[in-house]
Amino acid sequence: MGIDSESDVAANLQIGPTSIGMVRIYVEGEGIDLPLDFDPEEAEEIAEELLAAAEAAREILSGGANTSGGKPKKGKR
Repeated sequence: MGIDSESDVAANLQIGPTSIGMVRIYVEGEGIDLPLDFDPEEAEEIAEELLAAAEAAREILSGGANTSGGKPKKGKR
């Protein structure tokens, strides 16, 4: 399954800080219990990637240029 493949899998997503200063993305669903911890800098990079993907998705919906199905361009890390 790739990033552009449809799926019927449903899951809950929680995001928040941990007691030791990490940022946790927690995915929970049927047969899934996945805590992912990131340091604050990594979390900021993920946030930037999410924003870039949201922008690319809006462009696709509006008939914009980035319709190649590839990853959106990311800023410098």
